[in-house]
Amino acid sequence: MRCVIARYPFELTKDKVVTLMAGVKPELVTGDSVTVGRRRYPVKQVGEVITRQDRRDFTGGEVTRAMARLGFTCHGRPEAAPPLAAPGARGPLQVVPELLGNLHPQDA
Repeated sequence: MRCVIARYPFELTKDKVVTLMAGVKPELVTGDSVTVGRRRYPVKQVGEVITRQDRRDFTGGEVTRAMARLGFTCHGRPEAAPPLAAPGARGPLQVVPELLGNLHPQDA
């Protein structure tokens, strides 16, 4: 299938992408990602490997569209989990004044 990434046409197939990504260690996923085989890769990493271009030369959206058209499962940015706190636990705004000895500018 002909895919255009960073204004350059590429002839890509699903098998070709799987072959190119074989043996590539996935980086930490912090944004959009794509599942290739059993691994989940950041879309920019996949784009860099399949196009041999610098990551600044293309957008994640271009790679995501191409991978979706080839039949790969694409994922959006992972949601940040809210911090877990024990019931009744005090947050940093309650603890810091105690650690600093309740110093106030008017007390100086």
